[in-house]
Amino acid sequence: MARYLMQRIFTMFLVALVVVTATFFLMRALPGGPFSSERNVPQAILRNLERKYNLHKPIHEQYLDYVKGVLVWDLGPSFKHKGLTVNDVINRGFPISARLGAISLLISIAIGIPLGILAALRHNTPGDRTISGLAILTAAAPSFVIAGLLQYYLAYTLKLFPAATWGGGHWRYLVLPVITLSSYTLAWIVKLTRSSMLEVVNQDYIRTARAKGLPQLVVVYRHMIKNALVPVVASLGPMTASVLTGSFIVESIFNIPGIGREFVQSITNRDYTVTIGLTVFFSLLLAAFTLICDIALAIIDPRVRLEKEG
Repeated sequence: MARYLMQRIFTMFLVALVVVTATFFLMRALPGGPFSSERNVPQAILRNLERKYNLHKPIHEQYLDYVKGVLVWDLGPSFKHKGLTVNDVINRGFPISARLGAISLLISIAIGIPLGILAALRHNTPGDRTISGLAILTAAAPSFVIAGLLQYYLAYTLKLFPAATWGGGHWRYLVLPVITLSSYTLAWIVKLTRSSMLEVVNQDYIRTARAKGLPQLVVVYRHMIKNALVPVVASLGPMTASVLTGSFIVESIFNIPGIGREFVQSITNRDYTVTIGLTVFFSLLLAAFTLICDIALAIIDPRVRLEKEG
């Protein structure tokens, strides 16, 4: 167990290094720079700005300086936000995205898993077809389409919720973004749970349990669900990291000052340090939640060996 954890932690840092390297050089390869604008900046001012942010150094020296900063979690200053560091941007935006994402994820799990189980147990019935059809339709709909429909009908027409304003996290401002953000995740969990349950239903041990005369509820809850949820739990790591860091589109549409919108703005503004820092942050979250889900899998399914080699 300890060896496996050490291997995964080492892999996390290795992935972060690869992400830092790739993002750093890709951002530098783009035309223009962080101080490019429509107005011509005097060369003297431009040189002073480049010296202030160490952009006058050779590219390999800039890279080594940045890697040293990442190792002590000093992601550097923002080029566009005066007086702010990348750490400040993360500390400001991540709590908002995390709250929005956590609510969306809990709703998706609480509704998606029961619906998937119900659809599988009612296989080839009108209920199954209805649930599956709605899940496919929801998963296929882009988030900006769902957001637009919610804004039009619930905000502009019925005036039940704010359309695109942020009120410090009051529940009325959370409803539409949460519905939009959780729609795809919920539909995906429904489909995965249903397909996993259908695979388990025809297994030999399920037939044996029924042949022994066990009640249907016991067979479902003790044998089917436990094994059917293994693929769902395995996929929750990437899903959790993605949802907790916010959706770029959802936060932009609903004007939410979360980390997703900060990332989009940093790319638009060529704010190199913010773009690279948020990318590293995303990758570390993804690796961390994947590790947590692997440990949870070992608890749910004893066949999963945490002590595996490599």
